[in-house]
Amino acid sequence: MKAKLGIAPIAWWNDDLAELSDDVSLEECLRQASAAGFTGMETGRRFPMDMAELGPILAKYGISVCGGWFSGLLLDGDIETEKDRIAAQMAFFKAAGAPCIVYGETARSVQGVKSAPLSTKPRLTEAETAAYGRKLSDFADWCAGQGMPISYHHHMAAAIETEAELDLFMKHSSVPLLFDAGHMAFAGGDVLRVIDNHHKRITHVHTKDIRRPVIDRLDRTRESFLDAVVKGAFTVPGDGSLDFETIVKRCAHYGYEGWFVVEAEQDPKVSPPLEMARKGHKELLRVMAAAGYEVVK
Repeated sequence: MKAKLGIAPIAWWNDDLAELSDDVSLEECLRQASAAGFTGMETGRRFPMDMAELGPILAKYGISVCGGWFSGLLLDGDIETEKDRIAAQMAFFKAAGAPCIVYGETARSVQGVKSAPLSTKPRLTEAETAAYGRKLSDFADWCAGQGMPISYHHHMAAAIETEAELDLFMKHSSVPLLFDAGHMAFAGGDVLRVIDNHHKRITHVHTKDIRRPVIDRLDRTRESFLDAVVKGAFTVPGDGSLDFETIVKRCAHYGYEGWFVVEAEQDPKVSPPLEMARKGHKELLRVMAAAGYEVVK
């Protein structure tokens, strides 16, 4: 089985928290990612969305686009509007040869609101989840038909956060899934059970680690998702509390092949991005070998 290792630029600059951004250029970010051993990077706000401009820069560092976030609004919006909103990114990702667009639902989400406690996240009834699942399935089918599939990102402080919410969403949809170990662990879910239950739909993996002591000390009635990020809730594999060897072996057990992407937003002044990237890559190489993966470019 083959695996590819990517990283997200959120370790260098945070699109939601300017104070958690290192003052590095796109080229320096790519240089450091390449130096750490990664061959893919998800997009971020400093990426030009034009392969004529970006292509030569990526080629210089041996990096390809391995995905990237799209702020979805389908929970409250309509499909035709969402098609218009995603069109430019879809064209860019097709030109870049990206495997998927990471669809993150931001309607009603409090993930980017520093004053909104974690406990104020949106909650859907089963009927609402079913309607949302049907609508998103239709949209996902359209995206796939256009040649650029989406992969759905369950996320802290969003409508689909917990294991139970994800189970219900998966029951009422046919959408491909991005499995994020860190977000599911933060939400109190059983990460291995999620893989067991939904492995047939997993098309992209984020290897985000957590610092369990930081998460356990949070007051979710007062502190926000962004507060948790500032406190260091997330980190790279090998630096946190999750057992990625077991997680990756479970993915291998079900035959998952594709990208494993390190996505660990934290303060670059406290956790230097290059140092963290190297640590995460080293741990991923170890666990990939243990799980029987061949790491390819």
